[in-house]
Amino acid sequence: MHKVCSRLHGPSVFGKTDPWNSVDACVRFHKVGGVFCQKSAVKHPPPVLPQIPPCDFKPEPYQGMSKDHLLYIRKNNCNPMTMKVTYYKKPVFINQGYMQWLWDMDGRRYLDLFAGIVTVSVGHCNPKVTETAEKQLRRLWHVTAIYVYPQMQEYAEKLASLLPDPLKVVYFTNSGSEANDLAVLMARLHTGNFDVITLRGSYHGGSPQATGLTSNADYKYPIPSSMGCHNTMCPDVFRGLWGGSHCRDSPVQTIRECSCSPGQCQANDMYISELKEMFATTVPNRIAAFFAEPIQGVGGAVQFPKNYLKDTYQLVREKGGICIADEVQTGFGRTGSHFWGFQGHNVLPDMVTMAKGIANGFPMGAVVTTAEIARSFGKGVHFNTFGGNPLACAIASSVLDTIKEDMMQENSAEVGTYLLTELAKLRDKYEIIGDVRGKGLLIGVEMVKDKASRDPLPPEAMAEIFEDTKDMGVLIGKGGLYGQTFRIKPPMCITKDDADFFLAVFNQAVQNYMEKR
Repeated sequence: MHKVCSRLHGPSVFGKTDPWNSVDACVRFHKVGGVFCQKSAVKHPPPVLPQIPPCDFKPEPYQGMSKDHLLYIRKNNCNPMTMKVTYYKKPVFINQGYMQWLWDMDGRRYLDLFAGIVTVSVGHCNPKVTETAEKQLRRLWHVTAIYVYPQMQEYAEKLASLLPDPLKVVYFTNSGSEANDLAVLMARLHTGNFDVITLRGSYHGGSPQATGLTSNADYKYPIPSSMGCHNTMCPDVFRGLWGGSHCRDSPVQTIRECSCSPGQCQANDMYISELKEMFATTVPNRIAAFFAEPIQGVGGAVQFPKNYLKDTYQLVREKGGICIADEVQTGFGRTGSHFWGFQGHNVLPDMVTMAKGIANGFPMGAVVTTAEIARSFGKGVHFNTFGGNPLACAIASSVLDTIKEDMMQENSAEVGTYLLTELAKLRDKYEIIGDVRGKGLLIGVEMVKDKASRDPLPPEAMAEIFEDTKDMGVLIGKGGLYGQTFRIKPPMCITKDDADFFLAVFNQAVQNYMEKR
């Protein structure tokens, strides 16, 4: 692991004691300065703030367009959707990145805990991956799959070796939306059936077909898009109708109580009953596929009961369908315990889609399936100009090497478990933190008005905490059907020191909001 910025396994700032009982004594603080001089949109007296961990990397000074001119172009020459999705009341103007850090145009440094929406897997401009990219750029950028070039075959073999039999046949795309589009096509061709089932709250991409798979009104348009796609109740054991105190595969369970005996989960049984009801009322007797993320990403790191996918896969196969695992956000070691999210559910899908972290931010995606399903795809001709190009494959291959050599999956498990357990202490401290969940470095913190109702914290309150966290030097994401969940999904190179900094910042941001309220 490159060690310029900090250690992967360095000692905790908090030590062994409960940090929230003695936070002033355990965390290094300093008066407002540097990144903290940025004017906050939140109107409260400036507190004494946590100190950002050290980093020796020196970014290059920004010498480009002014912020005002950049915003003018963004508003007038970019599609209005670009401004609609722009984070923060005062946007962050990014100049440079290195590993877990981002610098804005004024040279202010931020801890990036959202990784370009769960995409920068091994760190911004990771030196090993950057060196590989530069070397490949000097040799060959692009030819298509009509020619044979070593990078595609070498990477396909390396990627397939990380998946269990019989998932050994790879088709490359440029994004997760493309991969999921293609997976639906292949499922329908192979089964001869049409209908596809997804879970409510899911997100599978923004292309026309992927929008049909997606079950979130914010990503829907008033045009026909479902095209045979149906959704069933999401087995959300915190917000859903049923849930308990040991439902999910996570270091942290919900605050809900249950009377289930070990090995039994009444919540899982009820959600499976809902799925059976759907089979009986909504879809034909034969279906094409069931699509699910092992942990919902945009949905807010929602985790299912431990046996839900296992039971669902059995029911789907009885209906003639194939089971597809969308690993766009959960793959490549992010969950810590396993390289692929589906492995944590003890299931074997018929097809796996992936993108985002596959190439650390370089556009790439893939569909991996069985030889039998792949043969069905040969009934016509499908061609992807950029899919599996030499540059993308070289970068993706280097990402796999870096994950292994620098033990980033192990780091995800260690730092992620630490974050989850410490965030659970904040949940117990604050009435508005309803749930903490996830595995490894795929974490959700669901905010509520109060724990009894579990009603979502209003958007204006979420925005206040979100903005305050940014102003103190940490970038996180948001998700959930109501935008009520903070998403912590950083580059997998973050350290415990970084985690401690975030915990102190987030504690301060929530405290600021509570005091104001």
